[in-house]
Amino acid sequence: MRAREPLALLLAIFYAVNYTFAEKSKFYYMESLCKDHFLQRQYRKLDGGVLWSRNERNLDCTVTFQTHSILQRFMLHFDLLQLDCNDHLYVYDGAHATAPPKADLSCRNTKQQVGALFTRSNFVTLKYVTDNWGTDANGFKLVITAVKDPIPEHGCKEFRCKQREFCVSADLTCDGVDHCADGSDEDTVALCPESGGSGSSSTWLVVAGGAGLLLALIAATLGCCLCRRRAANRRTHLHLQQMNVSNGGGAGAAPDPGVGTRLPGNWALPAGPRGYSVARPGRLRARAAR
Repeated sequence: MRAREPLALLLAIFYAVNYTFAEKSKFYYMESLCKDHFLQRQYRKLDGGVLWSRNERNLDCTVTFQTHSILQRFMLHFDLLQLDCNDHLYVYDGAHATAPPKADLSCRNTKQQVGALFTRSNFVTLKYVTDNWGTDANGFKLVITAVKDPIPEHGCKEFRCKQREFCVSADLTCDGVDHCADGSDEDTVALCPESGGSGSSSTWLVVAGGAGLLLALIAATLGCCLCRRRAANRRTHLHLQQMNVSNGGGAGAAPDPGVGTRLPGNWALPAGPRGYSVARPGRLRARAAR
């Protein structure tokens, strides 16, 4: 149990570190969101996230996202948009899928044609309806970002996108996701030169360090267990050798010449098959003669 305690602690730290960095951009999968009907009715607050669809079939679900501040609104743009002609993604500007949708996307739409979509409120609702047919190429990758128009006298307190000049959370920079839709929050020259365009290098360093430490602890735990098992086997073997020498080497077996220590007491003079009296007959006869 003692060996498991540090392992469990390291696992908890490792997953906590990964979870903290993953919060910079939340990743959602339509298959998981649409299975949990309770969570479909909840408003998910986020600064930025990525919504994945990968050829889910027979779906009819609705999810709603909300900004952290009423002064913010949402920008949506697609990194991938390739829907089947019988599938529809409805985008609503608000907290409910009741009014006419802002966009009705299907196979006739491409990501270049759709471009960036902006809400006027601090809610966006997505309704995804699919049939029971499709290919592995069908689906979409939707980037959702909470943006705020800069106030001229105050500017941006966090990060200001380059082209559209709206403000986004500073935590969304250098995380491998283009939240500004112009690449400025992932600028590998001016903003995050160490990332090389593949996300924050510090994130990967922490993850790699945690994984290496975890593997080292597992190896040390296994080595400790093996050493204890070998020591126990060695003590058992020595004990059996000592018993063998003390008992005269057994039935026709020669004693181990490498073991010269005999155990004290009855281990050194054990009783025979018919009792201890057979082991020392001379002493018993001397007592009888008295």
